[in-house]
Amino acid sequence: MRASAPESTVDDPLDDFERRSITLDSVMRPVYVAGRGPAVIVMAEMPGISPHVARFARWVRDAGFTVYMPSLFGRDGAYPQAEAGLAVMKRACVSAEFRAFAANESSPVTQWLRALARLAHEECGGPGVGAIGMCFTGNFALSMMLEPAVLAPVLCQPSLPLETPGAIQIAPGEAAAVKERLEREDLTVLAYRFEGDRYCTAQRFAAYAEALGPRFLPKVLPASAANPRPPPFFERVVGGAHSVVTAHLIDAAGEPTSTARDEILAFFARRLHPD
Repeated sequence: MRASAPESTVDDPLDDFERRSITLDSVMRPVYVAGRGPAVIVMAEMPGISPHVARFARWVRDAGFTVYMPSLFGRDGAYPQAEAGLAVMKRACVSAEFRAFAANESSPVTQWLRALARLAHEECGGPGVGAIGMCFTGNFALSMMLEPAVLAPVLCQPSLPLETPGAIQIAPGEAAAVKERLEREDLTVLAYRFEGDRYCTAQRFAAYAEALGPRFLPKVLPASAANPRPPPFFERVVGGAHSVVTAHLIDAAGEPTSTARDEILAFFARRLHPD
């Protein structure tokens, strides 16, 4: 029998994380921190730090890393209901920090996230920092490669720009700089999507491959591998297989989504625990 996501619809209190108020570049954001070891920045998907996002962050923590989970939108810990989640998404779409519809330029919030990566590296040490973005934040881990501390970027279902399925959200000059760094330092970018995802399309992965070359390592999971009973926001608003390591993950041995999670944790370990 296939196991599905937890049936609980309660909010996650996040009380096993330290809630810090971190000011960088004159902007303060709450950041949830837990664990020991090299740092990994976990950036939530829409509609925010849900119980499923927190579950993934705990897997990262338990694998031997210090998780930094910034609050970028939504109500922290909230179970993703449809109407509330849609309201969060609409607000983010018109926010100047995200530029949800702009192609070929990075969202301004990525500058703050690069500063967070620098701070996390200073606090945790190690060879560098990992970063994973999902959905709205999916491309942010790539833009964060402009910060030298970031060594292990993972893009899960990168969904921006929303109305241009064959485009990526990073300036051409920045993409070229990232590509040069990947080649110079022998680094790679992991990326995941479900087949048939209308927000993260095959055309988008093709655009990443064209921009980054063979250093971009795409993984496409069959839609049939997705948890068939996701929370209401994903069932009614997203409307299809989308969230590889959170709402649509099936936590059972042999499931493609669990394999993807384990691949990501192993990727962080290779880059950040070289010994």
